[in-house]
Amino acid sequence: MTLLHHRIEGPASAPPLLLGPSLGTSYALWDAVAPELSATHRVIRWDLPGHGRSPAGLIGAGATVGDLAGLVLALADSLGVERFAYAGVSLGGAVGLHLAVHHPQRVESLAVICSSAHFGGAAPWEERAARVRREGLAGLADSADTRWFTPGFTVPRLVRDHREADPGAYAACCDALAAFDLRDRVDRVTAPVLLVAGREDPATPPAHLREIADAVPGATLVEIPGASHLAPAERPEAVLTALRAHLGGDGARGMAVRREVLGDAHVDRAQARQNAFTARFQDFITRYAWGEVWTDPTLSRRERSLITLTALVAHGHHDELAMHVRAARRNGLTPDEIGAVLLQTAVYCGVPAANAAFAVAQRVLTEKSDADSGTAG
Repeated sequence: MTLLHHRIEGPASAPPLLLGPSLGTSYALWDAVAPELSATHRVIRWDLPGHGRSPAGLIGAGATVGDLAGLVLALADSLGVERFAYAGVSLGGAVGLHLAVHHPQRVESLAVICSSAHFGGAAPWEERAARVRREGLAGLADSADTRWFTPGFTVPRLVRDHREADPGAYAACCDALAAFDLRDRVDRVTAPVLLVAGREDPATPPAHLREIADAVPGATLVEIPGASHLAPAERPEAVLTALRAHLGGDGARGMAVRREVLGDAHVDRAQARQNAFTARFQDFITRYAWGEVWTDPTLSRRERSLITLTALVAHGHHDELAMHVRAARRNGLTPDEIGAVLLQTAVYCGVPAANAAFAVAQRVLTEKSDADSGTAG
């Protein structure tokens, strides 16, 4: 094998997104994030040489981050990917920075996660490389949890990947980190940049990401509380939220349309009630219902309101019906038009359903009328 081992998820026609791992891990680092991102992107996650299932012989002693970046470009070329979004963790983030500086024509956007433009000088990495070449990886793997995660958290699969990595290839990656320093060149990055820091990260603390943010015009910095060095594994929901906002697309458009149709007050209340249990559902309806369906220009918003009112009456979803009567008014429907829709539902959905719907709509329209006249409390 002459290529990095990799996994591809998502539609072949979707925009490509490459995901880079950290030293000592495999592409399993992205297990809680990649499937979600594959809904909108062709996600390509890869293993470092000697990690996961990538051949150890792809790099040797004295390797550089540029060498790793060259392997990533070779992988992209083999898949017919010319230009791509890129996100990487730690060493994977350094590869992304190198690509953005030295191959800007290939990088559509860049997310640097728990990484840095330098890794504390050459000496610590040279010492680690020498230790691994001498003793292997068992000792380092035993301390992986304390270097990677907050106390009490672990991902056994990633610790196993660390233990099973090829010592020679791991040491060569240490050589690459020892030689890496882009502090005097990161200001050349022209792609949109997201920087994600784990607030509890001892390896690349937030100050390292702030240093990049200060140098790259327009860069966005996000600090994740409760995350150490491997944020995509420890706090995947927070990393997903940051990446989706950065990558744009349906989520950003969906939130804009959702606010236009339902109103800021309603959306703000929904967001305020959001918790870890409901976050994925809120993201789903924003991206899919509002970002894909409601933005489709085939039907106007007026027409979509007519359809939505009918469907809600048919299924007796009265709370949702009240919300969409308000939305219908924002979309330009008059009370008479709303009444005509409900009258038609009496024929096709049943008189009792229409009767209940008229009661809901009358209450909502009376509230609006009172508000317009200044009498509502």
